[in-house]
Amino acid sequence: MRRMVRDGYGHYLYPNTFFRYEGEWKDGKKHGHGKLLFKDGSYYDGEFVDGEIIGMGQRYWSSSGNIYSGQFVLGELHGHGVMIYKEGGKYEGEFYQGMREGHGSLTDKNGQVYQGAFHENKKHGVGQMVFNNGDSYEGDWILDQRQGHGVMHYADGSIYKGQWRNNVFNGQGLMIHCSGIIYDGLWINGYPATQASKIVILGPTVIKMVQGSSITLKVQLQTDDGEVVRSESGRALKIWAGVRYVQLSAFSNLSFFKVTGDAEVKPIQTPFGFECIAYPLTLPASGEPEMGSSKSEHPEDDLCFQKEDLEPESLLESLLYRAKDDPDDQDEESQLTSSPGNQTFSSPHYQQVNHGYAEFHNVSLAAPPPEYHPIMFLDSIPNKNEDQQPQDAECLDNTGNPEKRSPQSRDKSPPRQKGPWLNQPPSPTDGSSSMAYPGEYVIMVQEITTPPFLGKTLPTAFAHLKVLPREKQPPPEDP
Repeated sequence: MRRMVRDGYGHYLYPNTFFRYEGEWKDGKKHGHGKLLFKDGSYYDGEFVDGEIIGMGQRYWSSSGNIYSGQFVLGELHGHGVMIYKEGGKYEGEFYQGMREGHGSLTDKNGQVYQGAFHENKKHGVGQMVFNNGDSYEGDWILDQRQGHGVMHYADGSIYKGQWRNNVFNGQGLMIHCSGIIYDGLWINGYPATQASKIVILGPTVIKMVQGSSITLKVQLQTDDGEVVRSESGRALKIWAGVRYVQLSAFSNLSFFKVTGDAEVKPIQTPFGFECIAYPLTLPASGEPEMGSSKSEHPEDDLCFQKEDLEPESLLESLLYRAKDDPDDQDEESQLTSSPGNQTFSSPHYQQVNHGYAEFHNVSLAAPPPEYHPIMFLDSIPNKNEDQQPQDAECLDNTGNPEKRSPQSRDKSPPRQKGPWLNQPPSPTDGSSSMAYPGEYVIMVQEITTPPFLGKTLPTAFAHLKVLPREKQPPPEDP
């Protein structure tokens, strides 16, 4: 005591026994360093000025277990400080009247770290967030949500740069996916406004080509409404083929291929009402000119096989095919080719979509593999003697089942001639043995993007292909 007032160090027990103070006094007021204790176990330990909690100190709340160390003004957290949360996490930064306000760094209980602006305890303004899965975001925040303009870097290498609302992509934005896909356009609630849902092979309903020729196939990515997804590039596509598992005699002199060896026959269901088995395509040499195909049943659809489209292009030009009526910014094209996830395929059987389009050049069918042995329709087997007809001959109906002849026709038929063509067709002398046999085939374009864009792979597209026999060339005239 000094002059009958508290002055110096002492303990004070309030009339309300919930509070107790021990520390320094001056002129009858708490002044200097002291400790204010609460009966529930909470306390303040720090500086006092004229009886008020002002300056540096530490505050502990027994109800929450949180501990704050930093600046105080009139008992409130005010200024710079560090809050350690019992449930996990820590905040270090600016406070205003007891709340996070201004710039700071917040680590939550899951280990995620935010550095940036705060308002009324919430992330508000410009800030950067590093998530515990390795993703990171830098941009605008409004009341703890990503809103405005921002850039998201994903742990898998994907990048999104654009507008946000309610914590998801909303507005104009560019995504460079780790698979190489680039979408630059409008987003709605986290999804592209024009989202590809199918692969479409342009051209006639049934494509006809002559043995040994090749075609160019143009492909589009379309929405459910048939709109071309020009905002998307980089989706990886693979082209492959199949042959009808059981042929029709109207289109082929072969019934089906008997597969031998270790090859497995896995019939593939097509949308044309029949099954097919895999069939190889040829790998054209670089710069190989494309042979013409026959006209389709729909002349207006032949526009996709114009002469100028058949000119050979370099692989890079093929990968970066751009529709002539779609002038786009060259900077976007450069960005596509320099994208880390973008890959260049060494085979023309693999292409990447550019602004909703892709082209496969010089698509042609190879000769049957060694393990594929063609089986002829027995009622079309050539005979050594024109006057003789095969007896008890069988042919395959539309379902591939043997179709027995009637007893009357069997009685009238001469004895069957035996020959090697019962197991395999006669060897042609015009060089067509190195080509695909006439018949019905299927061209398939399959998406092989890895990993799938937005978790979805587009369904395979099919085209019905009919191979017509080559016209026999007349023998050369003797000089």
